[in-house]
Amino acid sequence: MLKKNDRIPLTIESLSSDGSGVGRVDDFVIFTPMTCTGDRVRAHILKVKKSYAFAKVDGILTPSADRVEPDCAIYRQCGGCDFRHMHYEAELREKRQAVDDALRRIGGLELTTEQILFASPLRYRNKAQYPLREEEGNIKAGFFAKHSHRVINCEDCLLEPEIFGKIVQALQWFMQEKHISAYDESSHTGLVRHLFLRCSKDAAQLALCLVLNGAGLPCEREFAAFMSGNFPALKSIMLNVNTQKTNVILGKEYRCIFGREYIEDILLGKRFRIGAASFYQVNHDMCEKLYTKAAEYAALQPGETLLDLYCGAGTVGICLAPENCRLIGVDIVPEAVENARENAALNDLNNAEFLCADAAAATAILKEKGLHADCVVIDPPRKGCDERTIENIVAFGAQRLVYISCNPATLARDLKILQSRGYKAERACAADLFPRTAHCECVVRLIRN
Repeated sequence: MLKKNDRIPLTIESLSSDGSGVGRVDDFVIFTPMTCTGDRVRAHILKVKKSYAFAKVDGILTPSADRVEPDCAIYRQCGGCDFRHMHYEAELREKRQAVDDALRRIGGLELTTEQILFASPLRYRNKAQYPLREEEGNIKAGFFAKHSHRVINCEDCLLEPEIFGKIVQALQWFMQEKHISAYDESSHTGLVRHLFLRCSKDAAQLALCLVLNGAGLPCEREFAAFMSGNFPALKSIMLNVNTQKTNVILGKEYRCIFGREYIEDILLGKRFRIGAASFYQVNHDMCEKLYTKAAEYAALQPGETLLDLYCGAGTVGICLAPENCRLIGVDIVPEAVENARENAALNDLNNAEFLCADAAAATAILKEKGLHADCVVIDPPRKGCDERTIENIVAFGAQRLVYISCNPATLARDLKILQSRGYKAERACAADLFPRTAHCECVVRLIRN
């Protein structure tokens, strides 16, 4: 029987949904992060449960053909990436397999993905959130180590534009120079909690937001002048107030101290305004590929109506709906609905309307009004759709559904329910919006039987 601190040889047979290697000793499963399918490793057992155990790599005995030397010095400490030890081609193969496995095992579907869409795995993120801490008089900014709130200092992350790292370093210097404190989670003291950065395509426009454990920042004008002077692409500098003892990053109060409250970006030829609180896909190039595939699945014809549930800032519906189609967007967040209306106006969409309501309630409201949609696009959070929402979507009676998901497990669960209610999952495609992490996006086309 295995016990903690045992060191055993282990062959990695596959990967789990969180990217850990899966090996077995007499049918007893052992999960080992930072391994590849085909690795033979020496595993150090960390925790033993009734039917499985967790381990870490204590040495590589025989490397898999998929294994490469990580290109990041802090990869093994930082919790941001899962697959920097693996060829990107192998990562894509594993992710597509994970989606197919979920569709079959959880959804009970005889459906496999047509392909996995991908682009460059380098410098793709247009958003980053850096926790700040103070250690021995030095300001640290970076990312949390996996399963902890211990900050790993990061001067340049390969997932992000190089200019993000330069802004981080400039903030660290300014805070040290002006004796501005960083947040201490244990005592709930210190001022600066997080640095939040956003950029448009190719970092042509930048937005900076400091999350504060207080109402303001000392020498705000000097800070705004320092940052905007060193980074001309900065179009927005915001302060966000979050004085709560919480893991939630952003508070509800914002204040602009330089420029405007948003930046603009172009997505599939459409203009979008993005504020600090706006939902916007973090991978611009892959978002365009994903939405193009979603538009193909939606197959909207002139005069048809598209219902966009969980619409956020309206990006999905605005990108999918041709000019001669009617668009109805729904979101429960008032600010998101207002943002979607602004984005529709920016793109001269006169046949678009947006409703602030729960997704489940909205479909019932629209049906009571006698409104019909030819296609419904769903892009829910990771938890997927609740049962009431699914039942109301079914009752709404659209001929086509397009389901975009960032969680293959909840997607497969919801598809199984939809299939039992008269919809058939007809086509599926995986999309790697988050290279080097274990996350994978996918889109599915369903038709009403």
